[in-house]
Amino acid sequence: MKTTIVEVGKFVGQEVTIGAWVANKRSSGKIAFLQLRDGTGFIQGVVVKAEVDEAIFQKAKSITQETSIYVSGIVREDERSPFGFELGVTGIKVIAESVDYPITPKEHGTEFLMDHRHLWLRSKRQHAVMKIRNEIIRATYEFFNKEGFVKVDPPILTGSAPEGTSELFHTKYFDEDAYLSQSGQLYMEAAAMALGKVFSFGPTFRAEKSKTRRHLIEFWMIEPEMAFYEFEDNLSVQEAYVSYIVQSVLKNCALELNTLGRDISKLEQIKAPFPRITYDDAITFLHEKGFTEIKWGDDFGAPHETAIAESYDKPVFITHYPTSLKPFYMQPDADREEVVLCADLIAPEGYGEIIGGSERIHDMELLKQRLDQHELDSDAYKWYLELREYGSVPHSGFGLGLERTVAWISGVEHVRETIPFPRLLNRLYP
Repeated sequence: MKTTIVEVGKFVGQEVTIGAWVANKRSSGKIAFLQLRDGTGFIQGVVVKAEVDEAIFQKAKSITQETSIYVSGIVREDERSPFGFELGVTGIKVIAESVDYPITPKEHGTEFLMDHRHLWLRSKRQHAVMKIRNEIIRATYEFFNKEGFVKVDPPILTGSAPEGTSELFHTKYFDEDAYLSQSGQLYMEAAAMALGKVFSFGPTFRAEKSKTRRHLIEFWMIEPEMAFYEFEDNLSVQEAYVSYIVQSVLKNCALELNTLGRDISKLEQIKAPFPRITYDDAITFLHEKGFTEIKWGDDFGAPHETAIAESYDKPVFITHYPTSLKPFYMQPDADREEVVLCADLIAPEGYGEIIGGSERIHDMELLKQRLDQHELDSDAYKWYLELREYGSVPHSGFGLGLERTVAWISGVEHVRETIPFPRLLNRLYP
């Protein structure tokens, strides 16, 4: 019976055959232990000299790391294994030998591992992170489909920028200037006017020369946009969505969280509603915590966000930022025009902002004023203005950065481990 590692629990006491790679091995005289992986999971294969042909035992002892094989064996329950099963090996057929595999069980430096990212992905830790990433993506589609959203794909090449062009990658689009998208938001607003509630999931690019553990040059965003949703409605969707993906990972990735040593008690607390603090109160709080250099009108850096987040055991919304700090399209507070109806969602445990969102300006004249204030070309945004000209409605949306969210939920320190092939300031290889 040919099967996969993740399915072996269905065949306890039976002989199965699995296509696998040898992740590691050790032997002690009359027993060889093979750590096997097949992409779906990891399992230990036990080769007992007295129970197999001599040729099979010698093959098990001499087999090299990452050699690909067809391995046959009896599936046994094993309470000592985190996976719960092991394989009593009866046969080994080598498919392709691996010679001098560069990533050995010893410690390697980060740069070395990043140079070999195409191979590092095979490790148990990286496998766990990628499985959690996949579960977050799966749960994202499930959540928005259940809530009646329509998936829309905005363009990656754009002729304008929602937040200015200073941190965009410029390219030529035949005889025009174009940029790699930093957000699909403006296009999602157009889609919301047609389809009501929409979401996108795709790559975005920031030409930001940052080397922090929270930044990537290319990253993936989930961007919902909702017609007839105002500020409070928007926050409610964010709370429900983040709670949903966290609980989905807890339910479906217990083994991977265990592999990463994640403290799941902290994740179990992530359920809506989330606490909120206004920008004004955050400034006061930071002054009390000794951050006396920050003043009203300044943006928060990583140390400020971390200090605020440490006061809560759930993600916290920081709301009502100064208008001067935010992009042109955000709706001002009707009672206080120097702040906008926006919120950043800050993850616990020092992982920083994972969501930025706001109610959008729906008044045509105000949007024109904002474009002028930000010195943006109104001709380039003609189509965007027309969304307000033909049946404008209040609407809101947000963007969640996938890699920061994966880092927080999985508990890894750096976002470079949360995407298969990270693009960093000085890294475009492999």
